[in-house]
Amino acid sequence: MSQDSPDDDIVLGSGETGVEESSDEQNEDDTCEIRIGEMVYRDIVVPESATGQRIDYFLTQACDGFSRTQITQAIQAEGATLDGRTVRPSVKIQANQRIRFRVPEPVSDDTVPENISLDVLYEDDGLVVVNKPPGMVVHPARGNWTGTLTSALAFRFQSLSDVGGPTRPGIVHRLDRDTSGVIVVAKTNSIHVHLSEQFANREVEKEYFAITAARIDRDRDIIDVPIGRHPYQRDKMAIRENHATSKAASTFYEVISRHGRFTQVRVRPKTGRTHQIRVHLSHIGAPILCDRLYAGHAEVSLGMLTGTRDAAKDTVLLERQALHARKLTFRHPQSGQMMTFEAPLPADLMRVIERLEQLP
Repeated sequence: MSQDSPDDDIVLGSGETGVEESSDEQNEDDTCEIRIGEMVYRDIVVPESATGQRIDYFLTQACDGFSRTQITQAIQAEGATLDGRTVRPSVKIQANQRIRFRVPEPVSDDTVPENISLDVLYEDDGLVVVNKPPGMVVHPARGNWTGTLTSALAFRFQSLSDVGGPTRPGIVHRLDRDTSGVIVVAKTNSIHVHLSEQFANREVEKEYFAITAARIDRDRDIIDVPIGRHPYQRDKMAIRENHATSKAASTFYEVISRHGRFTQVRVRPKTGRTHQIRVHLSHIGAPILCDRLYAGHAEVSLGMLTGTRDAAKDTVLLERQALHARKLTFRHPQSGQMMTFEAPLPADLMRVIERLEQLP
């Protein structure tokens, strides 16, 4: 995302621009776009419902197509004014104030190859199996245009399928950014189609490892409840019966071990809904440890595990959800052979397990 400064003949907040402004017709929500030279600005009158919100949060909701990170960076680059004055991302807004926001430049849809190390578990002339590290986004999306798995793949491999479009070369299925583990990538369109059919027909066996932030009493069970879009948080999913966005979802889990109020579990999702395992485990009162969206905490310290407030035990052990795609089994589209690939548990999860096993 470009962070250009305003042109010299534009003085934001003064009410005088020195150049001709052209604006779109005012919308019903008191929002309009104004072009000043090569820059596009969005003028917004703050509604009553937004009183007390941070300006970066409000603009993230008001400006589709941009992440909160992009919005924050634009504000920090003096890209927003409130009643004519530049502000910080944290400033609170009030009803009827006027925001002028410089719209960030669009990011190219093309995948940019980047020399990023990959842990390749298997490769042949038709497909690649990778152990994705935590923190890596699978394909470019708003707020995450670089450092993606597709960028790493595009740099390393000469040919990848283009069935998924220019931003998703080779991508047959996805893992959440902070979920580590096995993911299969198609080199050719034929392989891509065959693998996609196996996923759609539920012929692919997926096994995950998770640590939950609560004790699960049942040794094993099936969670079979539909999942749909959260009613008011756009980045979350939720259990939703009889809703337009709801889809059937089924997850089998089996307890590996219990440690105080924490549980290690083996999870086999039968379907592949967005955030399925995270939502289902949260539904039974055992959200995944360190799941920012569904468990309400974004890091795990030693003190949290031991239940003490000793400052010496505040060492951070984990900063992402404790979820790992451990195994993936599918039929090779060319040979017809059933193949199973396994990714070892990463170091951050092993640190947590080591501490959990020391609990009484």
